Amino acid sequence: MKYKRNDKGIKAFGKNLKKIRQAKKITQEQLAFATGLELSQIGRIERGVINTSISNVFEIAEALEIEPIELWRF
Repeated sequence: MKYKRNDKGIKAFGKNLKKIRQAKKITQEQLAFATGLELSQIGRIERGVINTSISNVFEIAEALEIEPIELWRF
């Protein structure tokens, strides 16, 4: 089976994450620390460079104090 990558969805997810993070006045560095993810990984997620895992989505949502579904509302 061929790997399928939805670049449009991945970029939209990242853009929404950035919007939420900035609205909460949280830096990428603070989010990285709160989630245990690398700072560069947060940046790559926000730019839509990487397709992050569901586990990371839950960690990010918890750190932002939002429900995970909010990250998908774009």
